[in-house]
Amino acid sequence: MCLGIPGQIVEIVDTTTNIAKVDVGGVKRDVNVGLIAPEGIGPGDWVLIHVGFAMSKIDEQEAQSTLDFLQGMGEAYEDELDQLKSTDIA
Repeated sequence: MCLGIPGQIVEIVDTTTNIAKVDVGGVKRDVNVGLIAPEGIGPGDWVLIHVGFAMSKIDEQEAQSTLDFLQGMGEAYEDELDQLKSTDIA
């Protein structure tokens, strides 16, 4: 199962390639933010991530509600975090 998971931008790593370091459930990894960069993003912003791309910018309340829901899913959420941990983690 593939899920869109909220993550919080920690830093913009490279503006040329649109890469940001994002904290996703305690896992920090590089994510492509090119799809949402025109909206104006920066450290502290929350984004919805799917397969290494930030798909949309969300507010903190929406991020927390989504995280609460995903954590309630149990194994599916844990599997998604395990996949993040096993990929290109910075």
